[in-house]
Amino acid sequence: MSKPPYMLDDQVGFILRLASQRHTAIFAARMVAGLTPTQFAALARLAEVGATSQNHLGRLIAIDVATIKGVVDRLRQRGFIAALPDPRDRRRVMLDLTDEGRRVIAEAVAAGTEITEATLAPLEPEERDRLVTLLRKLA
Repeated sequence: MSKPPYMLDDQVGFILRLASQRHTAIFAARMVAGLTPTQFAALARLAEVGATSQNHLGRLIAIDVATIKGVVDRLRQRGFIAALPDPRDRRRVMLDLTDEGRRVIAEAVAAGTEITEATLAPLEPEERDRLVTLLRKLA
């Protein structure tokens, strides 16, 4: 019997979706404070770079303008980030972590490390490094 010309199980998009679903389930089960992946990314990036504009934060986490607005609004409502005037340009608003946001992101980063470990658990250390390297080439 000949192999069909197209096998879904061999397609990169299908395999990536399955891996993403597995990671998403691990993330949802282990992330603190009910953070979504996008909220976590926003807080983590703010912790890395410090105060920045909403537009720039969206670019830093590869989120479009409409989506970052909703993410920022929800994080502000929860008291994790604050909007402050830019000291160099009063017309511009800067976003920064609040004390509560710093506390939550410290916990979340620890959880994120565990999530990454659980996601990559089936792989050997050199396979993990190779996978990350290859995924960066695709991103």
